[in-house]
Formats: sequence, structure tokens, C-alpha cells
Amino acid sequence: MQDALNNNYDLKAAAARVDSAREQARINGSLRWPQLFFASGYRRSNDLTAGETGAFDALFTMSWEIDVWGRIKAAQQATAQEAEAVAADYHSARLSLGARTAQSYFELIEANLQAEVAEQSIKDRRTIVELVRGRFARGLTRGLDLRLVLTDLANAEAQLASSRNRVQIVTRRLEVLLGRYPGNSLKKISALPEPPTVLSAGLPSELLARRPDLIAALSRLQAADSRVESAKKTLLPRITLTAVGGTSSPALTELIDPRAVAWNLAMGLVQPIFTGGRLKAGIRLNEARTEEAFNQYQSVALNAFREVEQALAAEQWLREQEHALKEAVEQTQASRKLAVYSYRQGLIEILTLLDSYRSTLNAQSAHLSVQRQLLSNRIDLYLALGGGV
Repeated sequence: MQDALNNNYDLKAAAARVDSAREQARINGSLRWPQLFFASGYRRSNDLTAGETGAFDALFTMSWEIDVWGRIKAAQQATAQEAEAVAADYHSARLSLGARTAQSYFELIEANLQAEVAEQSIKDRRTIVELVRGRFARGLTRGLDLRLVLTDLANAEAQLASSRNRVQIVTRRLEVLLGRYPGNSLKKISALPEPPTVLSAGLPSELLARRPDLIAALSRLQAADSRVESAKKTLLPRITLTAVGGTSSPALTELIDPRAVAWNLAMGLVQPIFTGGRLKAGIRLNEARTEEAFNQYQSVALNAFREVEQALAAEQWLREQEHALKEAVEQTQASRKLAVYSYRQGLIEILTLLDSYRSTLNAQSAHLSVQRQLLSNRIDLYLALGGGV
């Protein structure tokens, strides 16, 4: 998980989006301050009387919209809140990456174990093939029995190939999560940890307040409110200060003489009168976006509670399923041994023996799968409650 958090390229891209959003907030915030610019130049002219002359120019321009009503401040606040939402998105991506990495890790272990079960099943089936072939050579069984066990062996070999293919698929997916080349080179691990302990009752709903997606949705709702406030204030007058100053001199040294500097200062008042409905439409647009953000926040909250309740309920059923499958594995293994003995004694048909082997394989495979699902479901619950990584 640490490798994934340090090296995953999607997470790095999410971190870059956070930096971008924060810098955009700084850009919007700069509009609350005076904007001062300096421009220098050199003018050259040729007059018949005075001859060729040249002059250096040094001009300063300044503009400043006095944010009397707080329009610019509201717009800046909206951008800052959106940056907070993007930061929450990053934490959500980080948490999701950690969960997917852990789940893929357990899935890879299960895939390796499934392949081992398939390999052992082939060894057992080859033993049966030799048993039936020997009985057939002695005239104790039919040729059909030999065909059936050979078919069963071929099916088992096909299942092993499928299991090995799944191993390489999961391995390469996990390697990409780790930011590595998908070369199918991860070390083989063949031991699932014990199922997690039973949860205590009464998980507080306050844990959901830690969820990054809820934090992001709330920040976007607040940003939408701020944009409505800013849009409404566009109907109010704007007061702008502008200033232009500078000097022009044929001597470069005179440019820095304060007595040579001239400034013009002006204050302007702009009141929107008719804009073809653009400003009011902008207000209604931002109000609609606020309504959208509000409903989106409620949807995210409901989904968060669903994920928690679903994970809690799933754990109960998965535990019951795991206990039942564990019992099934023990019973099928015992019945397989009895089936081999009974077939040697001529008490059962070959189909009954083959069915006992298939039942054992299916029970072992299902038991491994539900053990991995228990671990994966606990990770889903941790994710639903907004746990940190």
C-alpha cells in the first residue's frame, strides 16, 4: 500500500489537480488588490529643425476595484471552497487507492490458492486415471469409464489454465496500482490472513463525517452559495480607481528624478443599467447550480449510509457462508475417500466417484472465495466509514 501511495500515477495526477485549484484560488484572490504595471520604452524622431532626437518613457498604470459590496470576496471564497473540494477528492482517491491495493493483494493470494487447488485436483484425477486404466487392462471395468475419467482430467487441466490466467491478470493489475511495469513479476504469496474479528455493535454515524466525498460535496455546495452571492452583487455599482503616471526624458538619469514624474488619478462609478438579462440570468444559473449541489450532497450522504449498512449486513451473511463452506470442505473430503474405497470394491459407478472429486474442488474453491470476500468486505466497510491511510 505504501508503494501504491508513493508511486501511483493517477494519485499523482490528483495531487497536481489540488495544486492547480489552490493556485487558481490565489489568482482570483489577487483581484481584491491594486494592480500596478510598469512599462518602459524609447521613442526616436527626426525633425528638420532639431534634427534627430530620442526620449525614454517610463509609465506606471494602476487600477483597483474597491470591493465595497464584497462581490470579489464572494467569488474568491467560492474558488477557495472549490479548492477544498478538490483536496477532499484527492484524499478520497488516496483512500480508494489504498482499498483497491489491499483488495487486489488479497485477490492475488486467492488466485494463487485457487491455482494450487486446481493443481492438486489434477494430481488426484491422474491417480484415478491410473486406477481406472489398470482395472480396464484387467477387464474389471468398461472402456466408457476410462473415457469419462480422461474427459474429467482434461476439464480439470482447462480449469487450471483458467486459474493461472487469472493469476497473471490480477498480478498485472496490482503492478499498475503500484506504479510498476506490468511484467507479472510479483512474489508469489499463498496464504490468506485469518478472517477479521466480529465487529462490535453501535458504530457511530459521526464516523461518516470523515468521508472525503461528503466533505467534497459540502464544499461544492458552499462554493455554489458563494457564487450566487457574487452573482447577485454584480447588479450593484462598481467603484474603480485608476491612475496613470510616468515621465519622458531624453536623459535616462532624469527618469528617476521625482520632480519629473506626473500622475493622473481618476475614480469611476459603473452601474449596470441594461445588459439584455445577462446578469439576472447569471444569478438564476448559479441558483440552479446550488440546487444541483444541494441534491448531489444529499445523494452522496444517502449512498454513504447505504454502503455502511450494506457492508455490515454482508459481513453477517459472509460469516455464515464461510462456516457452512468450511463444513462442506470437510464433508466432501471425507466422502471422496469413501468414494475411492467404494469404487475399488466395485460398489459404486465411476460417475459417483468423479462427482465426489468435483464436489471437493468446488467446495474448496468456494471456501477460498468467501474467505477473500470477508477480507474485502471489511475493507469496503473501512472505506465507507472514511478511514484514513
